[in-house]
Amino acid sequence: MNPGKEAITCPFDFSEALEFDPSLAALMARESLTRIRLPYGEADAWLVTGFEGVRQVTTDQRFSRAGIIGSDYPRLTPEPIVSPESINVMDPPHSSRLRHLASQAFTPRHVEEMRHTIAGLADTLLDEMAAQDQPADLVRHLSNPFPRQTIFDLLGIPRPDWPRMQEYVHQLLATGPDSRHTAAAAKAELRAYFLDLVEQRRRSPGKDLISALAAAKEGDDTFSDEELAVMALTLTLSGQDTATCQISNIAYLLLTRPELMAHLRQRPETLTDVLNELLRYIPFRKGVGIPRVAREDVEMGGVRIRAGDFVHVSYLTANRDPERYPEPHTIDPDRAGAPHMTFGWGGHRCIAVPLAMAELEVAVGLLLERFPGLRLAIPPQEVRWDTETIRRFPIELPVAW
Repeated sequence: MNPGKEAITCPFDFSEALEFDPSLAALMARESLTRIRLPYGEADAWLVTGFEGVRQVTTDQRFSRAGIIGSDYPRLTPEPIVSPESINVMDPPHSSRLRHLASQAFTPRHVEEMRHTIAGLADTLLDEMAAQDQPADLVRHLSNPFPRQTIFDLLGIPRPDWPRMQEYVHQLLATGPDSRHTAAAAKAELRAYFLDLVEQRRRSPGKDLISALAAAKEGDDTFSDEELAVMALTLTLSGQDTATCQISNIAYLLLTRPELMAHLRQRPETLTDVLNELLRYIPFRKGVGIPRVAREDVEMGGVRIRAGDFVHVSYLTANRDPERYPEPHTIDPDRAGAPHMTFGWGGHRCIAVPLAMAELEVAVGLLLERFPGLRLAIPPQEVRWDTETIRRFPIELPVAW
């Protein structure tokens, strides 16, 4: 540790609607990197907050994700969410190989083919909501089931297994101090389930994502069964976790900011651009994610990061960097399209971004199209928010139309 740099304790438990965490804002305002102490893990970590600093850490091979394996690294959850075999904790060139193979399942052509299935699932859910008495809960009818059904359907998971899979995911994302054993058991169950499903798809391929990933080749190189199972687990976690939160968060912003709703109704062709601005703005999670380890001493932000130090980056603060985004705390539907970091950056940017964007475009587009009078049925201050996991999203959105 650098002398004179005492760690700041950061529970990162702020969950007031979609307000920006004041502790993160205070860390952003500091002139150099900060040592932070998280609720779990044996060591402190450096925190990088600026856009350029986050870009450096996420693209500089002197910082290793793989280096955290086997350590009690600093984190927000009692049990590490990520599996040691996950692509999320691999370094190049191994991660590059898997990402290249996986990208073959998310080409524009493949995603366009998936869009028909995605739209069908969304339409069915919105049919069911339209048939309900008003008010109806948008989270229960759309943002919660839609991403889950989408990724389960695309992976070819049989419908009778869906409730069990969802329970495993919830257990794995819990932050309570008593959840460690349950989370570890849930992770093991998910891995075993996907290993079995991969073996089934090897014997009898279908039109699902696992079959597409199993067919991906680069010369003689293909995924192993274990790699495929971990990839399916990663897609299950990220595919429904992020999309569920973001559909709810985006809907909340549109329902509480009439000017945004009016903009999209008047200019529906701007949907993708507006979604990207909302994704930049929304604090979609609490605190930080998976750290990296410095392979060697690195001078950065006015401090020396020593070899072996843990380094966390904040995509949330990078997305609010005033040097990158003028008036960063303002939602500007006409903001020029500077890429945001909500899906990550560098070698660990989410490989399924095309699928995630297709889901958001379908869900929000159909919602606005089919419910022209959509409105929040309770005062915004009465909306209840998730406080049990690392995520930020409303757990209920009563709406009328």
